[in-house]
Amino acid sequence: MEKLILDASLEPLKNKTIAVIGYGNQGRVQATIMRENGLNVIIGNVRDKYYELARKEGFEVYEIDEAIKRADVGLLLIPDEVMKEVYEKKIHTVLETKKEFVLDFASGYNIAFGLIRPPRSVDVVMVAPRMVGEGIMDLHKQGKGYPVLLGVKQDASGKAWEYAKAIAKGIGAIPGGIAVRSSFEEEALLDLMSEHTWVPILFATIKACFDIAVKEYGVSPEAALLEFYASGELAEIARLIAEEGIFDQMVHHSTTSQYGTLTRMFKYYDNVKKIVEDEARYIWDGNFAKEWVLEQQAGYPVFYRLWELAKQSEMAKAEKELYKVLGRIKEEEEKKQ
Repeated sequence: MEKLILDASLEPLKNKTIAVIGYGNQGRVQATIMRENGLNVIIGNVRDKYYELARKEGFEVYEIDEAIKRADVGLLLIPDEVMKEVYEKKIHTVLETKKEFVLDFASGYNIAFGLIRPPRSVDVVMVAPRMVGEGIMDLHKQGKGYPVLLGVKQDASGKAWEYAKAIAKGIGAIPGGIAVRSSFEEEALLDLMSEHTWVPILFATIKACFDIAVKEYGVSPEAALLEFYASGELAEIARLIAEEGIFDQMVHHSTTSQYGTLTRMFKYYDNVKKIVEDEARYIWDGNFAKEWVLEQQAGYPVFYRLWELAKQSEMAKAEKELYKVLGRIKEEEEKKQ
């Protein structure tokens, strides 16, 4: 099978009932685009504001187990941390009664680390968008596609890859974007590697730069924040990286900037590589999945404590004041924080 997929057929999904489980960030967008593409979509959700929103927007909405009963295909689009419990309480028993079913995940996490184990009679596929729902809808409105990773864990029907490609087309990824043949394990590793390495390293570096510039060199907090990220330059660099490539975009910066970036990149590389190696190993052998399960079972004590420390930092306080002046924080939003 081809590694890079630019288009596919919707035929495998024709005359099927597709249950989108969860009407949040991804669920609402994927359900809407599939309906626009002529597919028969229903929603499965707990009775909350998203349940009512789906009804208001014209979908047939059911409790999660009932939606799975009525469907031939299920897109499990709820957060990873609650997915195991929802699956075990609402979905698994229903799937055991079905001779054929396609269960799709937008993330490899729960399957890759064995937290969810569907019956052997079920096709288990992954169609994992590489962007948030809002970005998907923006591109869809422009008539554009977007990138997704495809994976198959179980091919009970012999047609699982065709279903995965059809779902990618149904949710608007292709044509116009690209679907890359991957796996649940590969997606989970890459996703967690980003979250455990370059993202926290970037955040830690910015915070260290702020603390040293302000505390040791007397730089004003406002100037530091604007230079390091608040001006929007960082976002513009990220956009250029996505469009032109991480190195080719450097031509938009001064030679002094290019020299400083390249020399320090190679200077820091070995230290950063060791961090990445350790984190990748910790993810791949299942230790992070175990750590995260234990954190959830304990009531998230580390998670909430670190959030509090982050919000109490001098950088967070200075950012809040600057963003109020810039009009980025409204009075009602401040009360929620």
